[in-house]
Amino acid sequence: MSNVFGAVVQQGYVVPDIDAAMKHWTARGIGPFFMEHLKNFDGVVDGKPVKLELKAAFAYSGDQQIEVIQPMGDTPCIYEEYLRTHPEGGLQHLAVWCEGTIAEKLEELKRKGMDFIVRQNYGDAHAYIDSVDQPGVMIQLMAKGEMIEKMFAIIKDGSESWDGKTDPVRRIDWSTGTPVVKAA
Repeated sequence: MSNVFGAVVQQGYVVPDIDAAMKHWTARGIGPFFMEHLKNFDGVVDGKPVKLELKAAFAYSGDQQIEVIQPMGDTPCIYEEYLRTHPEGGLQHLAVWCEGTIAEKLEELKRKGMDFIVRQNYGDAHAYIDSVDQPGVMIQLMAKGEMIEKMFAIIKDGSESWDGKTDPVRRIDWSTGTPVVKAA
């Protein structure tokens, strides 16, 4: 556990082919994966507002969440940048929950003298930070909230009851404003 950020709750892998990545993990007994396809998703990359398109899928292995992300389109973002330097894909970030808000955590890190930059964020819900002195695997700060906690609970419950074969990929639909699982 990090004495700065707390427990790591998610490993985030950026991949060139999300279907192949999910097959990789399910062949190892990790799943099922819950996938979402986000289009025109509001984000900020290096301080500039963007509309992103990406596919992201989530599964659990015990208490550790595995996320695989495939950037779509050509909008510059940290995922697309990662694949340019690691075309085979790999571990791009580790995620932690924030106690309080993202802004409060960023202020706390500054007070502690950490030298970091915010590379990408999604409103007040997620911020990806990288060390200035030791860049590499980023830290994703995640704000707790009803919808993300509900989604993570659905994914966790799915992993605990999965038989290792049935419906290895399921779709998350946000069209109702809350996560709903549908057949892939």
